[in-house]
Amino acid sequence: MTFPIAPMQISGREVLPLVEGGKGVAASSGLSSGAWANAGGVGTFSAVNADHLDDNGEYIPLIYHGKSRIERHEELIAYSIAGGISQAKIAHDVAAGNGRIHMNVLWEMAASERVLRGVFEGAPDLIHGVTCGAGMPFKLAPLAAEYNAYYYPIISSARAFRALWLRSYRKVPEWLGGVVYEDPWLAGGHNGLSNSENPQQPEAPYSRVALLRQTMNEFGLQQVPIVMAGGVWALRDWSDWIDNTELGPIAFQLGTRPLLTQESPISDQWKRKLLTLKPGDISLNHFSPTGFYSSAVRNTFLHELEERAQRELAFVDHPAGDHVEPFVFGVRDRTVYVTQHDAQQAQAWQQAGFTKALTTPDSTLIFVSPERAQLIRKDQLDCMGCLSQCKFSNWSCNALNTTGRKADPRSFCIQLTLQNIVHGANPDDNLMFSGHAGYRFAKDPLYAEGNIPTVAELIEVIRRGD
Repeated sequence: MTFPIAPMQISGREVLPLVEGGKGVAASSGLSSGAWANAGGVGTFSAVNADHLDDNGEYIPLIYHGKSRIERHEELIAYSIAGGISQAKIAHDVAAGNGRIHMNVLWEMAASERVLRGVFEGAPDLIHGVTCGAGMPFKLAPLAAEYNAYYYPIISSARAFRALWLRSYRKVPEWLGGVVYEDPWLAGGHNGLSNSENPQQPEAPYSRVALLRQTMNEFGLQQVPIVMAGGVWALRDWSDWIDNTELGPIAFQLGTRPLLTQESPISDQWKRKLLTLKPGDISLNHFSPTGFYSSAVRNTFLHELEERAQRELAFVDHPAGDHVEPFVFGVRDRTVYVTQHDAQQAQAWQQAGFTKALTTPDSTLIFVSPERAQLIRKDQLDCMGCLSQCKFSNWSCNALNTTGRKADPRSFCIQLTLQNIVHGANPDDNLMFSGHAGYRFAKDPLYAEGNIPTVAELIEVIRRGD
């Protein structure tokens, strides 16, 4: 039995309204997206530092030769373009003319426009659409239209789409393929929570999507699909959204569930970890060097960041108020002033082995072990400029290549840990993005006894509503 979900016009062709979530840094590939398209849906490969494969399908690791950040930055861009082209070609071949192929980029990644242009030019006519989030991609519309590709902004509120439409998208409406509503409390990876929204108080997606549709209707976009992303697992959970006149045409994007397929490029170790997740194992955090909230598995990596943040105290350069206790730290024996209570707390942390005090941009100190301090400093020095601006390393894609702020040791090198986990490193020791429905792997009969389905088998189950 097939669940009552009808094909829909997406990126110039009638396909199943089932979209594979993009998932940055090689976690969705040409193989997985091609298989998704071959099964009749919309496959999405990640063009965020995509893996470059040679003509034999062998992975070509990126080895930096540049001594400076700028040199490494240029190497990363060149590799990203080559990787995106190779993934687009694989996706095209595997799709065998079926479905649609999209690529996903992070607007806040370094040189996102250069990467997009490079991939489009190197893989002409192979990419039907581009999804883009993590920022306000005003320039996405004219860029995609230049290459006859549909564009799909990823937003988390009607207000964000209104701003994009009025400033840019209204000038190129014919190439707006859809609007991806990515729920900021349910989706994996980076989330679009605004300053007015409470990360601890999720709002139901229906009313937010209904408001988005109302806004789109104001602009004459009644027939443009909304793609619901975040928390989508089984279509039965969304039966009241299908053929809903208030919401209009709705497609569904699945990001977490396709991780556990035979075509998924993530490691077997990561796949096995997904099968063990329980409710509460996935949470929002604010450690990302992008400045965005993100949803990830609460593993050893995330616990270390949480504990690091708990060993933090404020200081001043001169005695003031209750900050009168001198504290000396660093190789130059710098003296700052803290409260008496904080001085005692610092002593306790140092006695526990967290002997290195590191300054943050907010005139605070965090206390870490000597080994952790050495790793933090190495990762900051090895920065390759993967983001348009980075809290952790203070890199920025501006004329000075700096944010103008001190590097923040409370964060981490996101490029390093995401490359590590996708290429076989222990998923417990690295950032492990996941949507909040990830705990459902453990109880879903599709994955019983460790079964890992093919993409085609997964889509067949999804079409049944399960």
